[in-house]
Amino acid sequence: MGEGSVLILGATSDIGGEIATLLCANRHIILAARRPEAAQQRAEQLRASGASSVEIVAFEATDIDSIVHVIRHAANQGLISCIVVAFGILGSQHDAEDDPFHAYQIAEVDYAAQVAAIMASAKVLSEQKTPATLVAFSSIAGFRARRANFVYGSTKAGVDALCQGLVDRLHSTAVQLIIARPGFVIGSMTAGMKPAPLSTTPDKVADAVVSAIASGRRGTLWIPSALRWLAYVMAVVPRGVWRRMPR
Repeated sequence: MGEGSVLILGATSDIGGEIATLLCANRHIILAARRPEAAQQRAEQLRASGASSVEIVAFEATDIDSIVHVIRHAANQGLISCIVVAFGILGSQHDAEDDPFHAYQIAEVDYAAQVAAIMASAKVLSEQKTPATLVAFSSIAGFRARRANFVYGSTKAGVDALCQGLVDRLHSTAVQLIIARPGFVIGSMTAGMKPAPLSTTPDKVADAVVSAIASGRRGTLWIPSALRWLAYVMAVVPRGVWRRMPR
């Protein structure tokens, strides 16, 4: 990856912040956040960790104009080395079943807005015609939808399908698309929830992503790598058993 800027879409996310920390040395970092004031502490930490400069910009994921504006703003400042699409919400499965509006909110942020951000990022990075990385986040939750969180899982399945096609579209370009597919991540989004098997943490996810960037890897990245074997087991569990799984 080159020495251009790094754009984090969803800068207050645990994983986005950890990735920014690992990539920040001698780079201009752009933190795009719905609540810019909440990104101030991360900005200070990045400056202390060696970022050449840090900029915080307002970003609303559900506003396509905002998505395009932020990405174009980053491109207008020079080459972009990496864009990380890190925003998202977990939402409540219980509330989504009771309130279609909440189900729509989950789908809007975790799928529709992701599509817009990923496609806009891919276009800008492709136009540079120089090596760059796009990081998008799928999840084990999208591999096989579970009774406990199938609305959220459906959005991750959609993002994964989008990225599988996009990685083929970008194959002959200089853009490296990494589809991070972590398991349960112990962090602020899942606070209070019991960890699932093969759980991970934001710093471990960031380590895996940055290692993949450095190696030039494209496509799906299971985090941890052993999660792929659990997925194979998940795929063959009979539905009568699957529907009774707690998570």
